[in-house]
Amino acid sequence: MLVLLDRDGVINEDREDFVKSPEELILIPKSLEAIARLNSHGHKLALVTNQSCIGRGIINDEQLAAIHGKLRDMLAKVSGRLDEIFIAPDAPWAATERRKPGPGMLIEAMRKFNIHSSDTVLIGDSERDIEAAKSADCHRILVQTGKGRKTLATGLKRHLMPVHVASDLDQAANFILEGRF
Repeated sequence: MLVLLDRDGVINEDREDFVKSPEELILIPKSLEAIARLNSHGHKLALVTNQSCIGRGIINDEQLAAIHGKLRDMLAKVSGRLDEIFIAPDAPWAATERRKPGPGMLIEAMRKFNIHSSDTVLIGDSERDIEAAKSADCHRILVQTGKGRKTLATGLKRHLMPVHVASDLDQAANFILEGRF
């Protein structure tokens, strides 16, 4: 299975002012271990992350590479890895189909790994993540970390169903490993 992961609010704490340096990348407990468990069971994992901080001029590509370098290094320490990182650097006012809720990054990931949408799940914390997964015809898991609780409180639109709800990435990994998809 291809597991597509949003970053902010799923793997690391979401920040209103963006993650601008490796030091600001604060991980959600058990997120690295969840990724490593999925890796150990043969799943492909890819990050699909909107990073409008680039399009807004807050950070540059090199700073984002350093942030993701820290994430990869921390994953390696628990025998985990990301097979690919897909980024939508678009500012919201200049959004392309790559920027979620557009399905561009998800479709690109499925093509890269030659994995059908029926064998793909997206784990996200916002309605735009779930919308992108629905548009790409992927399975959907909403975690309650990051914006997840607020997203649930607002209510998910009926056309986005079915959506599995997990407390965090660790529980979402359990859903996948239990074969719920």
